Amino acid sequence: MSRKILMCGNDACGEGAVLAGCQLYAGYPITPQNELTAYMSKRMSETGRVFIQAESELAAINMVLGASAAGARAMTSSSSPGISLKQEGISYIAACELPAVIVNVQRGGPGLGNIAPAQSDYFQSVKGGGHGDYRVIVLAPASAQDMLEYTYHAFDLADKYRNPVLILSDGLLGQMMEPVDLKASDRKPQIPEKPWALTGCAGRKANFIKSLILTDVELEAHNIKLQEKYNIIKEKEARAEVFNLKNSEIVIVAYGSVARLAKAAVEKARAKGMKAGLIRPITLWPFPDKIIRDAAATAKKFLVVEMSAGQMVEDVMLALLGKAEVNFYGRMGGMIPSEEEILAKLESLL
Repeated sequence: MSRKILMCGNDACGEGAVLAGCQLYAGYPITPQNELTAYMSKRMSETGRVFIQAESELAAINMVLGASAAGARAMTSSSSPGISLKQEGISYIAACELPAVIVNVQRGGPGLGNIAPAQSDYFQSVKGGGHGDYRVIVLAPASAQDMLEYTYHAFDLADKYRNPVLILSDGLLGQMMEPVDLKASDRKPQIPEKPWALTGCAGRKANFIKSLILTDVELEAHNIKLQEKYNIIKEKEARAEVFNLKNSEIVIVAYGSVARLAKAAVEKARAKGMKAGLIRPITLWPFPDKIIRDAAATAKKFLVVEMSAGQMVEDVMLALLGKAEVNFYGRMGGMIPSEEEILAKLESLL
């Protein structure tokens, strides 16, 4: 049943977590994600679940680790510098093969930067961020509706693969308000049995969850097991939205809030007779390599648009392996590219 209400992206993300059966949220305040923490403080209390404002970002991520190890659906959120502080804990969670949902509402950087939207945490998100050979599933919403739906889906993915899932949002998506359809409220979350969880071992063999593996042979075997899992995720979970790809001579690749601006630029380009299309990666890891590579059958030029100095552009180049020309347009420090700027770049390339 459709039921639309006006929500900011941060609130929609929180509601998606509640609907998915999140049992513990642990966070620490930072702009521009504070609405999410405030929303969870209210909704988790209303639903009889656990909300904790931790004493630091480090405490928050380790509370999520502990709750997940006990079998709970657990989540935390922060913004760029706060996510940096959580990286050690994220590596531990991945190494222990624990499900968890982490939300990054990106802000301008590096350093403390500012509270304006940016996409400069892409490398940190998709290349690991912390220490060791591990991967995090990364979802890139482009609307308040996506914030709700992708967060709901993130809990299922996390449980399915026993792996952390990161929602990579930004200050624009988090703050802007849009109608959100609460159709997810009609679904009952499918929370699987977790026989591996630390729930007390009376009457059964004890479970052990740890990332400290001191012998090199055992640690290599554990790493091989993780890589096999990541290869399955790459094969099964890559997603992207495509728009006007048929007969496109030039294709924009953009994610998140920038993809909405790029879509408008593509519509204007088509109105001017330019054969332009758009690919919006939904999963940043695993990256939708095949979808991008297949588009090169007709498109000989690609334009990657990001709110960064150029990070996802490297993955587009790797996906294409020289099959097409790759160009880049970016704004930094919280500056948002306009439809007109993207359209002008398209015109100059064609």
